[in-house]
Amino acid sequence: MSGFPGGTSLSFLDVYDDAAPDGLVGGSPHLHLASTECYVVVAGRGELHALNPGGCHEIPLEPGSVVWFTPGTVHRAVNRGGLRVVVLMDNAGLPEAGDAVMTFPPEVVADPDRYRAAATLPDRGTEAERAAAARRRRDLAVRGYLPIRDALRDGDEGPLREFHAAAAALVRARAGRWAAIVRDGPLRQAEAGLAVTTDLAAGLAGHLDRAAVFRSPEHETGPVFGMCGRLRPHTAAGAVPLTSPPAVTRPLP
Repeated sequence: MSGFPGGTSLSFLDVYDDAAPDGLVGGSPHLHLASTECYVVVAGRGELHALNPGGCHEIPLEPGSVVWFTPGTVHRAVNRGGLRVVVLMDNAGLPEAGDAVMTFPPEVVADPDRYRAAATLPDRGTEAERAAAARRRRDLAVRGYLPIRDALRDGDEGPLREFHAAAAALVRARAGRWAAIVRDGPLRQAEAGLAVTTDLAAGLAGHLDRAAVFRSPEHETGPVFGMCGRLRPHTAAGAVPLTSPPAVTRPLP
């Protein structure tokens, strides 16, 4: 199989370096409804600000930091200087399918059309115009995030739970297609791994003849404007093996 290990996805992220309305530099607060996300910090410094029913968290980030968070965690990358991160996501394909919901104000999250208009960035225009659109989107997400954070600091989980419910309602119409992504990605890889261990226990190792090395294809365009910063996603789609496994099998000695 040519997919990334474990059915994950991988992206390089340069966190935004301009200030939001509250003065903090960084990305758009959001959550994932079905995916766990991991930050591996490779340069710079900053913080991960996270909200969940356990409270508010501010985790320092520096080179070598590894932090991950599960579905439902509202998170915000704060850039204290040159913050660069390798992002790993499970269930590769789900974030692209829309399992991320930004913390826009409640009246926006409650209206699919308004949410779509606020979340969608133009695919045309100058670099400066697209950067300005990304900034407006981030600032709107911060506007909705701050009341949730402040209530949670006061011990009130109500706004967070209301956002969770609104986010789930927002994606309900498309979530039915997500099971296929999980089944064809991480579940398929897990089943293949299980089959390999079963074969090895029986003295069979034919899968070793299918060994191959893959390389992620280079992007034809530069970084895109993501929710947290300039993003260079890598995908296993279109990956070509650098070695061609022979079409023969052999018994285990």
